[in-house]
Amino acid sequence: MRLLSLARRLYSARPFAFKHIIGYQHPSLFSAQPEIRCHFFGAFRQPSVRHCSTIPPKLPFFSSGNSTSYEIINFDKCVDTLREKYHDGVNEFVGIAQKASDFGSGDEAILFLDECGVKPNQELVFLVIWELRDQWKLAYLLFKWGEKCKCLEENTWCLMIWILGNHSKFSTAWSLIRDLLQMSTDIQEAVLIMIDRYAAANNAGKAIQTFQILEKFSMSPDQRTLLTFLNILCKHGFIEEAEEFMLINKKLFPLEIDGFNIILNGWCNIVVDIFEAKRVWREMSKCCIEPNGTSYSHMISCFSKVRNLFDSLRLYDEMQKRGWVPGLEVYNSLVYVLTCENCVKEALKIIDKVKHMGLRPDSSTYNLMICPLCESSKLDEARSILALMEEDNTSPTIETYHAFLASASLEGTVEVLNTMRKAGVGPNGETFLLILDRFMKLKQPETALTIWLEMKQYEVVPESAHYSLLVGGLLECRLYSKARELYVEMKSNGIDDPGLRKFLEPTGPRGQGDVSNPEHTKKGKLVKHERHKVIRNEKHRR
Repeated sequence: MRLLSLARRLYSARPFAFKHIIGYQHPSLFSAQPEIRCHFFGAFRQPSVRHCSTIPPKLPFFSSGNSTSYEIINFDKCVDTLREKYHDGVNEFVGIAQKASDFGSGDEAILFLDECGVKPNQELVFLVIWELRDQWKLAYLLFKWGEKCKCLEENTWCLMIWILGNHSKFSTAWSLIRDLLQMSTDIQEAVLIMIDRYAAANNAGKAIQTFQILEKFSMSPDQRTLLTFLNILCKHGFIEEAEEFMLINKKLFPLEIDGFNIILNGWCNIVVDIFEAKRVWREMSKCCIEPNGTSYSHMISCFSKVRNLFDSLRLYDEMQKRGWVPGLEVYNSLVYVLTCENCVKEALKIIDKVKHMGLRPDSSTYNLMICPLCESSKLDEARSILALMEEDNTSPTIETYHAFLASASLEGTVEVLNTMRKAGVGPNGETFLLILDRFMKLKQPETALTIWLEMKQYEVVPESAHYSLLVGGLLECRLYSKARELYVEMKSNGIDDPGLRKFLEPTGPRGQGDVSNPEHTKKGKLVKHERHKVIRNEKHRR
């Protein structure tokens, strides 16, 4: 209640700042009576078409944004549990597998693997295929060799289907699923992986069609399979399709709170569309679905991301009145929105309350204060929060230091990089990509080149994104000789960028495309002139 009173006082003191948040009402999202003027929370309490008979919970419930997970196999976790046991053997076997790719036929390559002297087992084959996931042909060769040696488990089949889907080799992946059917193996997880890969390939129609053909495999999808399917669609941005599918099939799969929470999570945390989130909330009321703690967590998270302090605190108060005890993710959302609205003291009080409740603030809690403070160039306050973070024995993460780098000078950047190295949290390639992009946007190419030299001292190997960003920025700043020098270094490292090639490589016998001559460029773009044509200025034409 005290926080809600604070929000009301802020609204009274700054009504114009809050007007765009709680005063505006989208005509298609609220009541059809234009003469009724109400705030957003009135939309939550609109009378529904049907009258629901529900019993309010008597005991408090703890909410959690991830209370029930509807995910497919997490291959990263599987690899982490096995990597320590087979680390050296995997690297050695990957090198042997690379040599097998030199053979002309698959039979010769498999014969070479048979004679390499490595004794295969299920875990080793799984790890080697994972390491070769970017080379699908070689991974498929190892898979076939493992099948010949009878060293394949169900997770390995799913991993190979996932790799083939990543490279859009869906027909080959379906052949593996047919092989599993002939072996009388449960293919539900494999089909869900196919759905996930279709959605990742931006093909929602194929993903939905794949779910619908489960019945052709004599498999009746249950409620959990449906929720996993909805979660896959939402995760890849197909939230409208997921909601439509859920509502159309409500006779086969009765509407439940978990399904609405998946849709709500999509609008609140993946797309961050507050209008759609409010519409789904009202749709829940029409379908007689009572929101639970997870529903409130998603809505509070969405309001905080759009920096709507008033409704974030109002829903937090309503959540407690209905008997749901907020989890740490709710308090993290409040900490963020309070900091964004210059209520740092109140955000610190939230952290103290979390500690008194027996919850431990994590690195995300403090990062959600540090990031908006750094964005507002309040570096002193951000450093004080960092000091408080270290006093609470919470280790800063790489995101913590990235927040400070977003507004640091050259000297400050070097200082942050040294601190990151001492703390053992980087810097990595993403760190330098962020720094180079910032200084290039500030039109400071000399500073960016200094950071480029520092990058090599931190043993970070430049990748294609680093070269493309730096060379492109130098071209925009008309530093053509330095851009060409880095482009030659980029090519010598086996990296190519077609977008830069047309600017930095000759396009004809006389090299009209060479940007080393500034007269043939204009604002970083080539100006092609016809051969043997004299270019005259306006005075000579007259």
